[in-house]
Amino acid sequence: MEQVYKTMRAAGVINIVIGSVLITVGLAAGVLAIVSGSFLLKRKAKITF
Repeated sequence: MEQVYKTMRAAGVINIVIGSVLITVGLAAGVLAIVSGSFLLKRKAKITF
């Protein structure tokens, strides 16, 4: 029985770590998207097609 609890604990820890990493990556991607969008809006007069 103890081995089952250790396995469940390890799975829980891994899930928490993966969740934390995904939240961090998501926030970083969102910030980068906002920054790049602001640069595009700032320089929209210089963009020609």
